[in-house]
Amino acid sequence: MTNNIKNNPMWAFLFGQVRSCHPGVPDALVKVPLFDHLSKRELRIVTGIIHHRTYQEGEFVFQKGQPGAAMFIIDEGEIEIVDPDQDEKCNVIARLGENTFFGELALLDDSPRSATAVAVKLTRIYAFFRADLDDLMNSNPHIGSHVYKSLAMIIGARLKATNEQLFNK
Repeated sequence: MTNNIKNNPMWAFLFGQVRSCHPGVPDALVKVPLFDHLSKRELRIVTGIIHHRTYQEGEFVFQKGQPGAAMFIIDEGEIEIVDPDQDEKCNVIARLGENTFFGELALLDDSPRSATAVAVKLTRIYAFFRADLDDLMNSNPHIGSHVYKSLAMIIGARLKATNEQLFNK
């Protein structure tokens, strides 16, 4: 039995499957470093496993402590990444807009989310699930390995930037 998201009723309900004829999806994917090196044919394959959802203002994409299952690409709108403290006050870590992505560590494992993501206004996002990436790795190892390599490079660059901020203060 496959781990594909479309076979999981909860995720299938939350994220409608985007079909390859969905307008603008390849353009949105090309703007994300995780996919910008893929050919048009490879992008069409990835487009077939990307899911979409629209979030209302104030709606959570995920909350701190929940297991990670997907990374997200903002097509339209804005997301705030916040760290709620014990008094329920939210400390804003980042505010992200169109063509940015977040939650990419969830593509590696299901460890708990380290922060909360909430829509600032009406926001359309694309979700790329770890289970679908695993299936992609099995069905199209060439594409899957390119995505994993890009993921490693992105995480490495973010780690270096974080280290510089921490140690150069």
